[in-house]
Amino acid sequence: MTDLLLIRHATNDWVGDRLAGWTPGVHLNAQGRGQAAALAERLAAWPIQAIYSSPLERAMETAQAVAAGRGLEIVVEEGVGESRYGDWTGQSIKELAKTPEWMQVQFTPGLAHFPQGEALGAMQARAVAAVERLRRQHSDGVVAIFSHADVIKAVAAYYAGMPFDLFQRLVIDTASVTWLRFTAHGPRLMRLNDTGTLEPPKPESSNEQPA
Repeated sequence: MTDLLLIRHATNDWVGDRLAGWTPGVHLNAQGRGQAAALAERLAAWPIQAIYSSPLERAMETAQAVAAGRGLEIVVEEGVGESRYGDWTGQSIKELAKTPEWMQVQFTPGLAHFPQGEALGAMQARAVAAVERLRRQHSDGVVAIFSHADVIKAVAAYYAGMPFDLFQRLVIDTASVTWLRFTAHGPRLMRLNDTGTLEPPKPESSNEQPA
């Protein structure tokens, strides 16, 4: 049984304002560093065995807060990197929301393709492929993966059996934890967008029985 913790990076000055995408040099701000420290405390009791992160600074810096003191190397995993927004990178969310293309991203994302960037469906496919590879590589234990809101929503939707065109109904806050458990009976979405006290799995919970 493998428990995967999909963790969104902590906040930065771009959140809610502009699409950072793969823009280099987007670091956590003071609030984000506080969120990352609080996240590390929340996960202190979790027996995390491996840590993977999107290569982007905001994700790596959040991962570093959790990795500190664990003696674990943070392994870069491009498959869980942010959506490639192409020409939308760096643009104001408020202005983009006025365009018909934005409405397609929100309501028919399966048909959406960012100009000179990535199709949202392609983002889901490469993120799920990365998760599948990592969970097979770690057939038992707890693995933390630091990523981005749309990527985590897309992965959670896939394993919950949600049609991709509905994935925008999910919400993933900064420094939140989405917990996926992979069992002999299939995947389980244990928590979505958890920002509170997250207790580690109890030993007896590993003896899952079919209903």
